Amino acid sequence: MDTAHEKYERLKEILRGFGSAAIAFSGGVDSTFLLRAAHDVLGEGAVAVTASSAFVPERELEEARRFCAENGIRHKLLTFDVLGDDAIRANPENRCYLCKRRIFTGILRYAGQKGLSVVAEGSNTDDGGDYRPGMAAIAELGVKSPLAEAGLSKAEIRALSKELGLPTWSKPSFACLASRIPYGDELTAERLHAVDRAEGLLLEMGFTQLRVRAHGTVARIELLPEEFEKLLLGREEIYEAIRSCGFDYVAMDILGYRTGSLNETLKREMGK
Repeated sequence: MDTAHEKYERLKEILRGFGSAAIAFSGGVDSTFLLRAAHDVLGEGAVAVTASSAFVPERELEEARRFCAENGIRHKLLTFDVLGDDAIRANPENRCYLCKRRIFTGILRYAGQKGLSVVAEGSNTDDGGDYRPGMAAIAELGVKSPLAEAGLSKAEIRALSKELGLPTWSKPSFACLASRIPYGDELTAERLHAVDRAEGLLLEMGFTQLRVRAHGTVARIELLPEEFEKLLLGREEIYEAIRSCGFDYVAMDILGYRTGSLNETLKREMGK
């Protein structure tokens, strides 16, 4: 079995073969690692492209801007009016497919205008386990996934990122704000802003990996189990803080943080 370092060398070979690339860059663990490798191999031929929309907190965009500025990487911010798309705003089960297709179509158009050979994104080998309709859109559009192609897992990406001194090596995983709203509930700027504010407040309080899921006027907080006690000790302050974001009730999920928890209802339905 190849080691992480061997896979990293394979990644660089793949990137070198592109000649030039637009790297879909969110500022997260995977895309930061991919961008760093692409910049090392392709230099000015690697351009970071960040999608700005109502689904992305400003703090994430600012981190992406700062990383590129500090590392001398060419960076383009593309803005997408996702809430202006009736199909996406309705939040169907394939919302991620619709959104990814819209965004990556825009990035592909930009890449073509700039003469960049390919568009690449940061999916890794661990990204096939959950319900991820967005992956279908990526495949259909011919977007490259070099981390997965090189056989790199999330744990390996974090370990290599630490070796490279990347600030994101221990960054908590993030998914777009739309993933906090149950399928079928309309996506509005107000709901997304409420979730963003609530998560921002919890992060400021020192919580790490978390989600605030919005079930109507109820905020369901998912935390790592080791942070349960901290929440309970500060429950009155946290309760008032989350309510100030526009929620009437605040609940703690006793199972804790897990990716794609809103997909659990889909899995039950598929099992019927």
